[in-house]
Amino acid sequence: MIELKAGQNTALAAEVVVFGAKGEAALDVSALVVADNFRVFDSDDFVFYNQPATAGVRLSGGEVTIRLTEVRGDARSVLLVVSADPAAPARSGGLGTVTARLTGNGAPLAEFITTPAFGEDALICLELYRRGDGWKVRAIGQGYAGGLAVLLTAHGVEVDGEPEDESPEVTPASAAHTMSAPPAAVAGGAPLEVEHGLERLWMIFEDAARSAAALVSSLDYAARRLDNELSAAVSDPATRNTPAAEAARQAAQRRSDELIAQAEGNHHRDSTHLMREIADADRILPPALASWDSPAWDGEAVPSDGIRLGELYALDRGRLRVPYCVPIPLTRPLWIDTETSAAAAPVVGALLARLIAAAPDRHTVIDMIDLTRSFTGFAGLLTPMLYGPPITDHSDISARLQALVDAAELAEIAYNSNAFTPPTEHRVLLAADFPHGYQASDVTRIGLLMARGELIGLSIVIVGTDESDSPDSTLAMLAQNCRHLPTIEGTPLFDPWTGSPWLLDLDLLPTEPERQARLLRNNH
Repeated sequence: MIELKAGQNTALAAEVVVFGAKGEAALDVSALVVADNFRVFDSDDFVFYNQPATAGVRLSGGEVTIRLTEVRGDARSVLLVVSADPAAPARSGGLGTVTARLTGNGAPLAEFITTPAFGEDALICLELYRRGDGWKVRAIGQGYAGGLAVLLTAHGVEVDGEPEDESPEVTPASAAHTMSAPPAAVAGGAPLEVEHGLERLWMIFEDAARSAAALVSSLDYAARRLDNELSAAVSDPATRNTPAAEAARQAAQRRSDELIAQAEGNHHRDSTHLMREIADADRILPPALASWDSPAWDGEAVPSDGIRLGELYALDRGRLRVPYCVPIPLTRPLWIDTETSAAAAPVVGALLARLIAAAPDRHTVIDMIDLTRSFTGFAGLLTPMLYGPPITDHSDISARLQALVDAAELAEIAYNSNAFTPPTEHRVLLAADFPHGYQASDVTRIGLLMARGELIGLSIVIVGTDESDSPDSTLAMLAQNCRHLPTIEGTPLFDPWTGSPWLLDLDLLPTEPERQARLLRNNH
């Protein structure tokens, strides 16, 4: 059995798999069959206790059985969900630790253990998704503080009244409710569509990761085989200096060279194909996902499901550079690891330009905390979008964060009372110089915004020292649940599929004043 970490995946050989979960709280399990946009096709695609079956998916005895060959052919994936049992006594702290397990043919296949960080009481544990002619499973671990109702709406299901003695009625929701696709690869070789740009770039990233892992594995095998064959050639003292032993050594070296050449040739072929694919995609991607040199920045503004952060590469693996992109809104904050905010100013400027470009159909509103005044070089350009002047006094931080928390909580109340209106603004919280000058309660507030911020369309960017190992458990948990962007040269990132190391070149805001003005005023 494979123990998965969040983001990791593995192939499924079994045609029938069973999903179950246990946790500190009493749990209900359910499933969603979704299309490429991660939304259900219709109400029949939500499998739960009051609607226990759809094509290929059945709920019985507290487990979900999926017959992969019977799942509707146009489905992208099956999302496997746990939520708090409404019939059980209420439990503070949300679901607690959840252990999700997948079995096939009666044998355990994969296990995923996760603890929602901020008391969420509904969770997407696993995703079963198509890959070529087969299926794979990926660990997700995405929680929803608003419970199952919020999770369902995010995936295209509208929940009508929920009396305690009845199960909810479900119908397709309005297309106005959106959720960014998780950064994951799906069917290889699919044609690029602009609205699925993020998905396609992660497909490329996964292909690059697997090609890199195959190269490393082949080189390791060639080295081990050469060592074994050379050892065998000289193992007998009586023959180690004979012409036969020398011939054996030469043959071993020749076989090793052939293996290395083949491995490097395969990787070069893969890289060449991926570089061509990246170049083709860059010409038609939305600006927020494209390179600064893309013609997209001179064309019509196009919404995007994600933003580009930079390029991933490896010095010992050739010229391939893979765009590194993430979904928006940034409900999982980006944390820019840096000792000084000033050093990260060009990175922050680039991020803001891309966040603005990603939502041209909505007004972007930015809450900027800049205690060291590190962003004055471009803050003036953002004046029409700033929610008041940048905060430069630590005593003003708490009130600004609390205002955002209040807005998110009001949105949650509206949602729970069936009066929710999707956000018309794209809110961005830029918390720089973190955690210095912030109170302990501010850390908690940011954690609450991670859990509820999507209800107000909030993206969160944190700039400061990495606090993942902080003795303050709340601060450490916040840091551990962010996506960290290293600014120190040579700091590796590891892909979620093979664990291969990559270096990251973060995108920087172009230095030309006129171009900065165009990018930060959303006038590209």
